[in-house]
Amino acid sequence: MLEICIKVFGGYSKPILSAPPKINVKCLNKTYLIDGKSEGILEEIDFFVRPGEFVSIIGASGCGKSTFLNILAGLEPHDSGLIEIDGISTDARLGKVGYMQQKDLLLPWRTVLDNAILGLQIMGVARKSARIDALDLIHQFGLSGFENQYPHALSGGMRQRAAFLRTMLLNQSIILLDEPFGALDALTKLNMQEWLMDVCLNMNKTAVLVTHDIDEAILLSDRVYLLTSRPGRNALILDVELERPRDYGMVTGTIFADLKKQLMYPLWQQIGAG
Repeated sequence: MLEICIKVFGGYSKPILSAPPKINVKCLNKTYLIDGKSEGILEEIDFFVRPGEFVSIIGASGCGKSTFLNILAGLEPHDSGLIEIDGISTDARLGKVGYMQQKDLLLPWRTVLDNAILGLQIMGVARKSARIDALDLIHQFGLSGFENQYPHALSGGMRQRAAFLRTMLLNQSIILLDEPFGALDALTKLNMQEWLMDVCLNMNKTAVLVTHDIDEAILLSDRVYLLTSRPGRNALILDVELERPRDYGMVTGTIFADLKKQLMYPLWQQIGAG
């Protein structure tokens, strides 16, 4: 049993490197039947995340990144391989992790507050109790004063905050993020990245992010997994040894540039091979 997995340094919750994995994947394989033929999507994937870590997955379009998140979330089966959550191998993962997709999926006829509590209501939590839980976090998610607004009145960044609040209210220790900021403008995206770092660290969440943005992956992550083109395989596992807390000023530093170069080179090779 894991007793201590987090140490706090100056307000930052730092993962202990010797802690057992929160997520552990070994030799995962996934195929789809396309036009009557079996096509490999993911092949021999190894992957782990320690408690409190933020890990990103990058790779070319179609390499299986989103499929991998769907498998972790329990939305799709895998063909073979091991998936352990907290040391337990189980296929019953649906509803046991938080999952936020690129589209905010806010219901236009519900207010921000009522959208935020939708997941809790589906789980059987009474509306009054769910609203109390949501209101406790409204300020931390930058939504104070917008509780009774409808989605059409919100900016893209505010909509994503509301969607993320809905995810976090489910109180799962693991959060899966599938390009949540991909549709945002550049300035809003930068603000949301820094905000996301603060929220995940303050709430001690274990996070897995799929992204096409290399800068985003490096800035947010403790480790980055690069997948090959389809079928997606482990191409590179890069530890990001940048001090936390982080800010976007780090992207101009020499350490950041070196990390980016290590990811860019194999990506260029994939493009050239394609």
